[in-house]
Amino acid sequence: MDAAAHPEELELISALRQGDEAAFLSLVRRYHSSMVRVAQVFCSNESLAEEVVQESWLGVLQGIAGIEGRSSLRSWIFSIVSNRARSRAQREARSVPFSSFDAPDDEPAVDPERFLPPDHPRWPGHWATPPEHWADERLALRETLELTRQAIEKLPPAQRQVIVLRDVEGCSSEEVCAALGLSDGNQRVLLHRARSKGRAMLEPHFGRSA
Repeated sequence: MDAAAHPEELELISALRQGDEAAFLSLVRRYHSSMVRVAQVFCSNESLAEEVVQESWLGVLQGIAGIEGRSSLRSWIFSIVSNRARSRAQREARSVPFSSFDAPDDEPAVDPERFLPPDHPRWPGHWATPPEHWADERLALRETLELTRQAIEKLPPAQRQVIVLRDVEGCSSEEVCAALGLSDGNQRVLLHRARSKGRAMLEPHFGRSA
């Protein structure tokens, strides 16, 4: 179950219901950029994502009276954004049917040849070619961040959406499931595949930098 709204969020919700303009501006400053990034994993370009977010803010204002605080405010807002972005992308014929997201592909997340065979005398099923060690300081490099962004963009839509919410926006698994309408099991499978494929795409870069 998704985490309930924090006391601070409940106070903010109360202020929004009373038409507090400062509270709304605070909410915009806190979440607008993240909302655009969430919308972009569905939409084909930033301008379309911005349009979706503007529509989503209207949805937030219209729906704030009905929110009960059983889920976090961020989870509720991201659900609005993802639903509107998905609908817009489908109308623009730029997304796969979301119903297909409940059926993760059978493609192995990592090349099976990178593992030792099951009949290996000492290490059956272990790494034959282990992943490169990623030093924390390298992740701060601009080149690495740009390559990471490019790798995420190359992922299948469902995997890209999950990894952006989990690893870029820092959402909990419960928030991702609520925002994307996924079961916890499928969310975990999609995240594992996204991380594994992203790592595989980035390993040549880290190998060169070693």
